[in-house]
Amino acid sequence: MTETTVRVAEGPALVLAGYDGAPLLTLDAYRAVGGYAQLEQARAQDPQAVIQEVVESNLRGRGGAFFPTGRKASFIPTPDKIAKPIYITVNADESEPGTFKDREIMLKVPHRLVEGCLIAAHAIQSKHVYIYIRGEYVAEYEALQGAVDEARAAGILGQVEIVIHRGAGAYICGEETALLESLEGKRGQPRSKPPFPAISGVYASPTLINNVESIATIPAVLAVGPDEYAKIGAPPDSTGTRLFCLSGNVSLPGVYEAPHGITVRHLIYDVGGGVPDGHTLKAVMMGGSSFPVMTPDDLDTPLDANSLGARGYFIGSGVVTVIDERTCIVQFALRVAQFYMHESCGKCTPCRVGTRWLVQLLRAVEEGTARERDLELTLDVCDRIIGKCLCVLGDSAAMPVASCVTKFRDEFRAHVEQGGCPFGADSQLAGLFAPVDQHAHTSVAQEAAV
Repeated sequence: MTETTVRVAEGPALVLAGYDGAPLLTLDAYRAVGGYAQLEQARAQDPQAVIQEVVESNLRGRGGAFFPTGRKASFIPTPDKIAKPIYITVNADESEPGTFKDREIMLKVPHRLVEGCLIAAHAIQSKHVYIYIRGEYVAEYEALQGAVDEARAAGILGQVEIVIHRGAGAYICGEETALLESLEGKRGQPRSKPPFPAISGVYASPTLINNVESIATIPAVLAVGPDEYAKIGAPPDSTGTRLFCLSGNVSLPGVYEAPHGITVRHLIYDVGGGVPDGHTLKAVMMGGSSFPVMTPDDLDTPLDANSLGARGYFIGSGVVTVIDERTCIVQFALRVAQFYMHESCGKCTPCRVGTRWLVQLLRAVEEGTARERDLELTLDVCDRIIGKCLCVLGDSAAMPVASCVTKFRDEFRAHVEQGGCPFGADSQLAGLFAPVDQHAHTSVAQEAAV
């Protein structure tokens, strides 16, 4: 495995506090930089006071939905109001293409995640914590399990039990209710909501679900104080720092901690060293493959939820993937569609059938057999998927495809007019394929007849 560059780009070190290139894998190393001090502080407080501090910091979820973390915790009923156990589930099933920040937290500062779990457990009065980690994360699992074992041996866990549950590599299990189904030993498919996990989650009990970065940030909130934390970044909504996943055609790819509000251009060119070898930036996969792509004229947009939202973008899981002029956008859209077609659980029709339609239409464009009207048909299929699925996986396929067709219409039209890809074998994506199943070439009509 290639070592990933991980560092604080600018501003205060919060999630990566104490990390200077040497992973803080042991309990002694973590305690040497102040580790578990915030846990002691939290346990000395009333649980509701801890939740209130997180609320006042306006820490928001780092997994994509950007929901206020403290408010989510406040939805969990107190033990005196319910006879069932209360659970915490940490979503470490980091499967979004372009996202690799949570793995670095688990590899570099695993005890900070453990501390965040224990603080959250005290806040909602839970004794049961599950960390659901994707099965491919072997080294990450071992580092995290080592941290849990050390904390348990040192008596830090108290009455809380932390169980690390390994998934089997299904993208859909990153969706919180599909994760709960998988955790219970069932097929990973989304549940209908309501009821929401805060009322009926693991084993139909109240469950708090957050991703790794969200939980690992809680100790930082207590360390600097909610008022100070709320001043960092781009208040009032995008407070604090963020771990940005910078990758693609950029000189210095890696995970960088920086305050919300730095611009996309600053991250790519000043932090990441720009596009190498004299090539030019063509597009940016912003937030993850699930969201609309960004064009160069929006590079000065600040990396905060409101600024991006005003331009039709999403901060997602902090992904910034640089695409230069050597990449065929049709091939990019096709591979995105193939990925989501492959990962669809098949439970709802708009996603199961719609993603297959997108793959067929985009393949026809790439092969030069499409017609001009097929471009409008592609947008129509996207419109029939977005907002009409049981979970957002269908939207995750349709939004990036629709943005590619809309923003790079001339490139799609060139494929149609020239009877094939103008890039030929020169595209960076030529010969690279997303996973497809054995029915990848089956027509929609054949699929419906089966």
